[in-house]
Amino acid sequence: MDKDFFKKIRILDAGMGQELLARGLVSKGTLWSATSLLYEKYYQLVIDTHLSSINAGAEIILTNTFTTRRVRMEQNKVGDRFHFVNQKACELAVKAKELSKKKILIAGSLPGQNDTYEVDKREENIIKKNFFEQASIIGPYIDFFYLDVVSSGREIEIAMNIIQKLNKPVLVGIHIKKNGKLPSGETISEIVKKYKNDSWLGIIAACVSLEIIEKTSNEFKKLNIPFGFKANLWSVEEPLPVHRFNIAGFNEVGKNPNITLGKRDEITDKAFGKFAKKIIKNGATILGGCCETNASHIKEIAKLK
Repeated sequence: MDKDFFKKIRILDAGMGQELLARGLVSKGTLWSATSLLYEKYYQLVIDTHLSSINAGAEIILTNTFTTRRVRMEQNKVGDRFHFVNQKACELAVKAKELSKKKILIAGSLPGQNDTYEVDKREENIIKKNFFEQASIIGPYIDFFYLDVVSSGREIEIAMNIIQKLNKPVLVGIHIKKNGKLPSGETISEIVKKYKNDSWLGIIAACVSLEIIEKTSNEFKKLNIPFGFKANLWSVEEPLPVHRFNIAGFNEVGKNPNITLGKRDEITDKAFGKFAKKIIKNGATILGGCCETNASHIKEIAKLK
């Protein structure tokens, strides 16, 4: 893969999990998007959601593996299906690419391996094992890895040691809080200075509000590396109720995370495009959507290429 790929404006896809729920997926506990991989009746829904982003102008789609991490599968008592769902997510992404007949890339979504938006404080060997298991399944199907909503430099370092052995480049997606730092307390600059290597394609603000993206864009710009965002449209102001978010759905059928975090219906596709244009002027080249965004948002930012 061309290591300079993200030096030009590139369009990532929209959020997968929330869009699947909006299209009729009924979540099993806290599996959310991973539920769609357990049951064949949802496979076409996954393909169609990928295709909606592709047809809107996305050049890269992510595998639907954000909630297929080992911890989440075991919490929901389907740990024995871990290999199956990760492989199926990749197969469905490949199928969508084939059906589109377009030259798109597939990024392997490799999420933080414990709870979302929180630092993984478990022993290093456990985190390493979790990353390795998931990355090893995804690796053969993808063009590059996407570290998906990672909350600390320690997690990046552990994941990078595995990714390099799999001989794949990586786009690093860090979660950033309202104070402009990762949940670990590290700054964006510290992360790049300490952990960047030749495998990096770029770095983006992952599942972050528009306001935080705008606030941190100047710091990103100074780092001499392609940067951008996958923006969420949650409406809850920080501090995010991360514990309630991570357990939303236990013992309940079909509960949507947006019940906890809300959604910003006022951010229309046009408003999203206007926002992206502002961030491009500050140097961003990697544009995409995360939770509560859909193909209409991608269509608007694709016009900016």
